[in-house]
Amino acid sequence: MDDKPILETVTDAVSSAASATTEAAKSVAKKVKKAAKKVAKKVTPKKKAAKKKAKAAKKSAKKAVKKVAKKMTPKKKKKKAKR
Repeated sequence: MDDKPILETVTDAVSSAASATTEAAKSVAKKVKKAAKKVAKKVTPKKKAAKKKAKAAKKSAKKAVKKVAKKMTPKKKKKKAKR
């Protein structure tokens, strides 16, 4: 048999399993963190672009209203200058 008592062997096995589990958990946490950052990067620029699009849409709507208003107003005839 082994020189080590059974209790030491079991303790070593359990501690090594625990450390392996800890390492696995750490690596999984790192991967999850990385994936979350990627998703965050993809999402955040879209918000800025959406804001810009909203502003542009608002401006174009205002311009369209002005154009329509301009077309709707009756044109004034210029009076000919008397000599």
